[in-house]
Amino acid sequence: MKILTVVGARPQFIKAAAISRVIRDQYTNSIEEIIVHTGQHHDENMSQIFFDELDIPKPKFNLEISGGGHGAMTGKMLEGIERVLLQERPDCLLIYGDTNSTLAGALAATKLHIPVAHVEAGLRSFNMRMPEEINRILSDRISSLLFCPTKTAVENLSAEGLKNGVYQVGDVMYDVALFYRERAQKNSLILSSLGLTSKNFALATCHRAENTDDPQRLASILEAFSEIAKDLPLVLPLHPRTKKLITENNLSSLLDSIIITDPLSFLDMTALEQGAKIILTDSGGVQKEAFFYNTPCITLRDETEWVETVSLGWNQLVGANTKAIIQAVEKVKMDPNQVVQHHPYGNGDASQAICKHLLKYLK
Repeated sequence: MKILTVVGARPQFIKAAAISRVIRDQYTNSIEEIIVHTGQHHDENMSQIFFDELDIPKPKFNLEISGGGHGAMTGKMLEGIERVLLQERPDCLLIYGDTNSTLAGALAATKLHIPVAHVEAGLRSFNMRMPEEINRILSDRISSLLFCPTKTAVENLSAEGLKNGVYQVGDVMYDVALFYRERAQKNSLILSSLGLTSKNFALATCHRAENTDDPQRLASILEAFSEIAKDLPLVLPLHPRTKKLITENNLSSLLDSIIITDPLSFLDMTALEQGAKIILTDSGGVQKEAFFYNTPCITLRDETEWVETVSLGWNQLVGANTKAIIQAVEKVKMDPNQVVQHHPYGNGDASQAICKHLLKYLK
């Protein structure tokens, strides 16, 4: 069986690593995987280093498509992926998450009558202003196999009338977290290089368009970071796009008290997530990784797809309000010894389950 895997962004590299490893270790005689990298994340710190550290097979195709508007980017990817599909004629196309690469892959394969398998299906923010929400809804609608990480995701699909080919398999990112957490602790030197000690710093990320494209929201978030950093060292790996918008909006002075780094490797980021006292983020993946590593999380959005982390009391939704962000940090400081009591994301074997379902479906 030949599977074509489409990836393009950091979260997809991480998820693909888990399934690629299972294919390589357990299914080499029954599954051939061909990887297509759209190029959506092309910076070495956000792309190549992830392939190296996560031991992902080298992509057979790199479309080198990045930048531009959503329509232009998705259209170019659609054209490029279609060309690869016609050349390779796979039995199935495997997509991850909710990026433009995800949607382009789903559209290209469906138009060629090639089954699509969507990993991380059924997630919903119910905010149609988010490009990711549009990508995930459309991709789910045209996928033949829908691999859901949680019960909530299954229920979301059922409410939309999607019940066939739906499987609750657990979260592949939990597979990755379990596999790499000790390796990150042993091999990463990021804490010592930044002069940090475990549980004595905050880690922050900010990259979503809803925050970065709105100068007022971006300023409010950075003002909160700056205030927090007065009492607790705060590390901010700066996404290239966020960095550009901070400069364009004359907000660079708000970074003065913050420890700024370039985008980090997977192992360095994992080490920081485990070592942080608290994480502040607008990233869906980082929210979950915080949960996996028992690190309290504050989400800089008005909604989240990972509602389980909120209902379990591990994640606080605060939007971009400076006062709310600071108050959430103070709340964590008052109750720092939380322990995850219930785990809704499976047992760390989602990748094996997905491979078994793929083989069964395509026989």
